[in-house]
Amino acid sequence: MPDDDPDIDIGDLQRRMEGALAALKTDFSSLRTGRASGSVLDTVTVDAYGSRMPLNQVSTINVPEPRMITVNVWDRDLVNAVDRAIRNSGLGINPVMDDTTLRLPIPELNEERRRKLARLAGQYAESARVAVRNVRKDGMDQVKKAGRTGLGADDQKMWSDEIQDMTDASIARIDEVLEAKQVEIMQV
Repeated sequence: MPDDDPDIDIGDLQRRMEGALAALKTDFSSLRTGRASGSVLDTVTVDAYGSRMPLNQVSTINVPEPRMITVNVWDRDLVNAVDRAIRNSGLGINPVMDDTTLRLPIPELNEERRRKLARLAGQYAESARVAVRNVRKDGMDQVKKAGRTGLGADDQKMWSDEIQDMTDASIARIDEVLEAKQVEIMQV
């Protein structure tokens, strides 16, 4: 790795590329793969107390069985709002109410739904690749700016190569995570 130059913040670029991968993993955790996981509910928000709140701030989420999630709502007045939020989330899960507990049976995924989820995973991965390429562009802009303020051509090439290597490594990791997720989705 080249010596640090005050105009080129390679650590920041690396952190931002890793952030794109972390965001992708978060997106992937919300994809339902046929096995129960409380993380599929991470994106669900509930109209509660005059604002939108994440589901995990108004309830306890448990996975008592491989194909069942339970949501224990703390406030009896919010049970219907939680039920509505889960039904309208687009996850394809229909809760069964039992007092303040909602049971969410996780149905087996059919082939068509698995293919849709695999395509969606691909879209999430492409968004992460675009984010990494945008970070690369920012880094290359920093190199060009440093070139205009006195950075030599050899040093510019060295920094450009370093940024490109980081980009290639980040995109390769995104592709690995995508492939693993698609295999997980398509397993019967």
